Amino acid sequence: MDLDLAIRVNSLAPLTDSSTSDQRREMEKWERSNRMCMMIMKKVILEAFRGTISEKITTTKDFIADIEKRFAKNEKGEIGTLLASLISKRYKGKGNIREYIMEMSHLASKLKALKLELSEGLLVHLVLISLPTQFNQFKMNYNCQKETWSLNEIISHCVQEDERLKQDKIESAYLASTFI
Repeated sequence: MDLDLAIRVNSLAPLTDSSTSDQRREMEKWERSNRMCMMIMKKVILEAFRGTISEKITTTKDFIADIEKRFAKNEKGEIGTLLASLISKRYKGKGNIREYIMEMSHLASKLKALKLELSEGLLVHLVLISLPTQFNQFKMNYNCQKETWSLNEIISHCVQEDERLKQDKIESAYLASTFI
């Protein structure tokens, strides 16, 4: 049906008296595609946006560009939000520590996509800083070593330490009773 023709192909040159039948046929196909695209987009777009679109816009590509302007991202704001989230993140000792560290790594990769790359060493230190006090001995052991760990190494060591802490945790129950 070539409904997307108006999106794929730029507006064709206006027809003249010397235009060939092929050019006229291509122009008809393009105009039909443009009309259909515009009708479909205007029908499915939120009503709040319909009133903001200028009536002067007649081509599908211009319509899409106009809508795109309303969804432009503020990269500085997004970087600030991601950094704040990464820095303030804390592991509470509950849940999967591997998933927690991978989530921090995912935030770092989002920052990298916004052209703010954090080194792997910095990310390892952010992970260590975010660990609770139960991991203090683990952190001290890391700091006493001459070598640094990669993100994969910190994940495997943290998982081992988390398992060790869970096994060492002494379960206790308290009994309270009252006599009347």
